[in-house]
Amino acid sequence: MTAASKIQRERSIIEETLKLYDNLNDLKEEFEILCEYADDDPDSIGEAVETSSKLEKKILEAEKKVLLSDEFDSNNAIVMINAGAGGTESCDWASMLFRMITRWAELKKFKYQLLDVQDGDSAGIKSATFLISGVFSYGLLKSESGVHRLVRISPFDSNARRHTSFASVFVTPEVDDDIEIEINDKDLKIDVYRSGGAGGQSVNTTDSAVRITHLPSGIVVTCQNERSQLQNKAQAMKVLKSRLFDLEMEKRKEESDAREAEKKEIGWGAQIRSYVLHPYKMVKDHRTNCESSNPDKILDGDLDQFMDYFLRWKVLGGNLGEEE
Repeated sequence: MTAASKIQRERSIIEETLKLYDNLNDLKEEFEILCEYADDDPDSIGEAVETSSKLEKKILEAEKKVLLSDEFDSNNAIVMINAGAGGTESCDWASMLFRMITRWAELKKFKYQLLDVQDGDSAGIKSATFLISGVFSYGLLKSESGVHRLVRISPFDSNARRHTSFASVFVTPEVDDDIEIEINDKDLKIDVYRSGGAGGQSVNTTDSAVRITHLPSGIVVTCQNERSQLQNKAQAMKVLKSRLFDLEMEKRKEESDAREAEKKEIGWGAQIRSYVLHPYKMVKDHRTNCESSNPDKILDGDLDQFMDYFLRWKVLGGNLGEEE
């Protein structure tokens, strides 16, 4: 991110916050005036109720701004999705999660850029890495980090049996260029290879894809969606820098338990959220106890309710589900 774009981002955040405050203040004053006239003017009662509803929505919006106050919440987000064990089933589930998150980005008018994707052998994807650009995209999307579980009648099973699939989502903030992350060349193993896809024009004829392994941490990042090897290396280094920064922040905040949870096997007992399409329909977040009986809507990108519950749960120290 350039210095100019960073300043523009900060300016837009401040302007948006001031606008929200002005709207809240105007609605509060309007509500108070309507209440004063309510005894003598019946029409004012209806208007006061309507204004109260608008005021409540703005208060909830303001609360979310407060909840998104961590240092890097306003940053862009780098999202990595990996299919769990289970072959085609898990690869298809990973592609559904990819669509869910990118669809959410589209609904928010955020941009996303695909950095790397590994297609499944028969369907779906084995993994995908992409950048979502938008104010507070990381702060909102960090709710999606963890293992996601799907229960459904498999479209790939000729006997129409019920299957359970797992895939993981890992979200890190995009690191600004002015944040220094020291990476020694001797700690890197860089491999180049021919990028590929389903075939035809999606297969490159040069060794432009890049895989970077950070030897001390074991982190591996890949990028193959840019046109040149140089561009792919630059994007891969950006992802690596983000991963290393996130790792350092976790150490600084002593969040070792969260790190261990993210390292769990992508399977039973590790999931943060379950999506059940059969024998009934339900999506449930196991951290916050937030539920929805409309998984189709959730899988189409309507994640705001789950994100809001997560932010409140995080502030309350993981006690939101217990209280409710």
